[in-house]
Amino acid sequence: MTNDPLSYALRNVPRYTSYPTAPHFHGGVTADTYADWLGALKPDDTLSLYLHVPYCRELCHYCGCHTKATRQEAPLVSYAAALGQEIELVGKHVQKAGPVRHIHWGGGTPSLLPRQSLIDLTVSMRVHFDLSPDLEHAIELDPRLVSAQLADTLATIGINRASLGVQDFDLNVQKAIGRVQPYEVVEKATTHLRSAGLDALNFDLMYGLPGQSSATILDTVEKTLSLAPGRIALFGYAHVPWMRKHQRLIDEKALPSAAERLELADLARNALLDAGYVAIGLDHFARADDSMAIALSDGSLKRNFQGYTTDRGEQLIGLGVSSIGKLSNGYIQNMPDVGNWRRSIMSGEFPVCKGLALSADDRLRGQIIEDLMTNYTCDLAQVCKTHGLSIQDLSEAFTALEDLAEDGLVDLELGANDNARVKVTAAGRPYVRLAAAAFDAYLADSMATGKARHSAAV
Repeated sequence: MTNDPLSYALRNVPRYTSYPTAPHFHGGVTADTYADWLGALKPDDTLSLYLHVPYCRELCHYCGCHTKATRQEAPLVSYAAALGQEIELVGKHVQKAGPVRHIHWGGGTPSLLPRQSLIDLTVSMRVHFDLSPDLEHAIELDPRLVSAQLADTLATIGINRASLGVQDFDLNVQKAIGRVQPYEVVEKATTHLRSAGLDALNFDLMYGLPGQSSATILDTVEKTLSLAPGRIALFGYAHVPWMRKHQRLIDEKALPSAAERLELADLARNALLDAGYVAIGLDHFARADDSMAIALSDGSLKRNFQGYTTDRGEQLIGLGVSSIGKLSNGYIQNMPDVGNWRRSIMSGEFPVCKGLALSADDRLRGQIIEDLMTNYTCDLAQVCKTHGLSIQDLSEAFTALEDLAEDGLVDLELGANDNARVKVTAAGRPYVRLAAAAFDAYLADSMATGKARHSAAV
């Protein structure tokens, strides 16, 4: 082997929930640009809505999300009112678009919004958009805040999938990351949700947290399995204190070493596979009867800013501060601060701060990267043909893949008549981000200039 696994695991590359990645967005894409892009949508363009709520009761030390702590209701009510106006503003520009197939509430902790605000926002979406009868309507939840009343509210507004931030069940690990939630709390949350008819549950787990050991992560997986979620996301903790200052509260000396981090990931992964869950891409697992496992088998699995998804909406509209949308023409990101975001909406303007118009080369590479990240393989010749570009345009990627190919992590087939295919092997799946990075035309420059810093590949 040219390189040992640890050297690959330590390489810093994007998570590729988009391509090009967010650090390459720029101010040349404006509110007027967004208006033009929305106006160009057609009846066969199905939609997906993402609503960002940037508030939590308290900040967890590990959190990498755009959120702030509040214990007051007034800012939540005010934020919801502005969000409703943004829904109306966008809705007026998408009259020619097709139905909404997917809604996702993220944060932060979106369920902090008062019951009436949640109801009003859902009504607003129904008024201003055409919601599909088979809509998937999902929300991210803090298990510590899930009551029977909240579960009833979620059922009332049509939520049919909930994602619980579990992370780890070990008390000492929980103390180290500033999120104490005993097993009984999570168990009670799942009971409330299922009693309200919300059976489609996701659990988010993490490896690489301070104080984690082989014993604690296996215990966390065992407790997770006892609650039988349909999907499990197993994320590697990204320690980026230069981006998220509150992560400085985590004792870096207590973080697992790179080798220990790899072992934790492997142990958890193997335990989930042994329990019958299907591995989905880089870091997700699903029961065989779950729609995500089915999407993997039929080739319809997607990846966006929420990670792996069965979202069938072709156009993603971001709502709320810092939210990112993706339309056929390119990416749009909203202003990151509540004040300017609200003032822009009040003035009747889209609260856009930056974005990126997609080139033909961006679309080509974006499809290759998504194919690798979801299905571990890509017919390069077919993708190039679809986008009207040549295999020769990817020559530098083939060079970048040489070490991975030599070490048996990817198979690269370059045949006659420009036939070409790349496949990530079973051994290479934990390092799929490295295979994807080979096709990233922006990465070398951003790393050299310091424009972007990324987390470890595993």
